[in-house]
Amino acid sequence: MTTPRLVVLGSINVDHIMNISQFPKPGETIIGHHYQIAFGGKGANQAVACGRSGADITFIACVGDDAIGRQIISQLKTDNIHTDTIRVIPKTPTGVAMILVNEDGENVISIVSGANGALTPSYLEQYHHVIKKADALLMQLESPLETVFQAAKLAKENQTLVVLNPAPAQLLSDEFLSFIDIITPNETEAEILTGICVQDEANAQKAADILHSKGIKRVLITLGQRGVWFSEQGDGKIISGFKVEAIDTIAAGDTFNGAFVTAILEGQSSLDAVRFAHAAAAIAVTRHGAQSSIPWRDEINSFLEERA
Repeated sequence: MTTPRLVVLGSINVDHIMNISQFPKPGETIIGHHYQIAFGGKGANQAVACGRSGADITFIACVGDDAIGRQIISQLKTDNIHTDTIRVIPKTPTGVAMILVNEDGENVISIVSGANGALTPSYLEQYHHVIKKADALLMQLESPLETVFQAAKLAKENQTLVVLNPAPAQLLSDEFLSFIDIITPNETEAEILTGICVQDEANAQKAADILHSKGIKRVLITLGQRGVWFSEQGDGKIISGFKVEAIDTIAAGDTFNGAFVTAILEGQSSLDAVRFAHAAAAIAVTRHGAQSSIPWRDEINSFLEERA
């Protein structure tokens, strides 16, 4: 039996992370108590989550012509990721993210795209065959939107499952959404896409129904500590997460997405896949950093066995 093939298309960043007691107000200076440089980017984070949780994954992305870009490629190889489709862009820096984390584990993030901006539709053409042969394509919105659109359309035309994590939040056309099979917005992203404020379960289903009407079969609205509102063709329910002591929520959503898609490709039911993804994310929030917090498959399995 052939192992299902997954393609992740997305961003690679260098994360500069500072831990502070509270977020500063405009004009205010806050003294931090911890600082680190780590590898991140929503695409890379989700790719690492897929690789560590057991997927056969190829990552389409770009890094800058700098030492840290080459270090990132080397690191991704150790995370069980096929990296032949990652290119070094001459005379361009690797993408950068500046991240502040408060004492509640919440974060605010600002990014500069750098080499991620080179992931254009014309660049993608050389990898059309990779998407056509894949069983699933996972994407986010830190790459040029026209490229994400083209990849989704190509995948849909070739019966490749299209999964979109619509972050950072932005409006998307009905045509674009019609190419998506599974969408995983958080509350803010769901409101931007549908106009519905997801403040309770009834409104979560209203938002899901609007996304279903665009042609999306499965909708997962992530609700932080409350879990996930999962709706399949109009039938929705809350799937609670696991209670843990969170110290850092960076990459929790990315970990969830990567683990979820991995489980779906393995043939797990949607509900079991969400539970698997919840476990991966729960482990991640008990650790510092982005990719450094993402668990391996044996850790996820152990976590689930302890809570069976």
